[in-house]
This record gives sequence, structure tokens and C-alpha cells, in this order.
Amino acid sequence: MRRALHRILRRPLARFARRETASLTVEVMIMFPVLLWAFAGTFVFFDMFRENSVSEKAAYTVGDMLSRETDAITPTYMDNTLTLFSTLSGIPAENIGLRVSVIRWDGDDEVYDLRWSQARGGATALDADEVETWEDVLPIMVDDEQIILVETFSRYTPFLDVGLGTMTLDTFVYTRPRFAPQLVWEG
Repeated sequence: MRRALHRILRRPLARFARRETASLTVEVMIMFPVLLWAFAGTFVFFDMFRENSVSEKAAYTVGDMLSRETDAITPTYMDNTLTLFSTLSGIPAENIGLRVSVIRWDGDDEVYDLRWSQARGGATALDADEVETWEDVLPIMVDDEQIILVETFSRYTPFLDVGLGTMTLDTFVYTRPRFAPQLVWEG
């Protein structure tokens, strides 16, 4: 029975394998989903980088605003800073976190010293132990110089499912105080 079936199907299968008609339809059926996924993925990646860029620009604005401040920073000021960041970035406040820290370089001990850190939204305040391990990411500073570190965390959910899933976009911006020697926390 097997041999008979093999003999019967051998010629039609060989003829089908040699034919080249309708191969375009098969190729389109194979490639169209891949092309569609790549097209959708391009839009998602572009949107993700756009949102990251807007978030980074908003973080630079917040850092610049804080660097020009001569009065002490209060809890209300920090709450309004989160609102400003949300407005500038266009990201809803429930999807973002903001952390502002003031870090000083101690030239005698050659260590970064955390002066104060405050967080709003989904972020947590910076720990002094964390700062000591950041030699690679913080700038070189002179003795007793301070910087204002603004970190933002925003939750990004792609508008199309191309395999990325929800992710957190982080920004890390530092600025030196401009009009006052230090930025003081009052709260």
C-alpha cells in the first residue's frame, strides 16, 4: 500500500516542486507578517525615543530651574516641581517619579557626600551609600563643590504590542548651583 501511494504521489509532487508559478503569493504570505511587525516596531521605537527625549528635556529644565533658586526648597516646591515635570513631559503624574539630590565632593576624604535627597511620585530618596559607588557617573568636582542631581523615572507602555512590554525610562541630569553657593532643603 505504501509503495502504491508513493508511486501515485511521486510524479504530482515532483511536478509541484518544479513549478515556479504562484511563488510570489507564498513569499508574500510568509513575509507580510514580518514586514507588518517591523513597520509597527519602527513606530513603537520612534515613540519610545521621542518620549525619552521629551522627558530628558523636561529634566534639564527642572535642573536649570533648581540651579537658579536662591531660597530654600520646601515640600510644596518639590510637589510643584513634579507637576511641572509632568506638564512639560506630557506624561501623567501617576506614571512618573522625580528625585532631586544635592551632592558635595569632599576632597579631603575623596568621597561624594549626599547633602539631602527628596523624591516625589514613584521614586524613593537617594541613600548615602548609593552615592559613594557612583564615581563613574558623577562629574569631577573641586573640593566642597556641590551639584544638583535630578533623576526622573517614567513608565512607558508601548501603544502596540511588538514584544517590548512596559519599561521604565530613566534620566540622570546634574547641574551646578548658579546664583547661590548651595541649594538648601527646608522641610
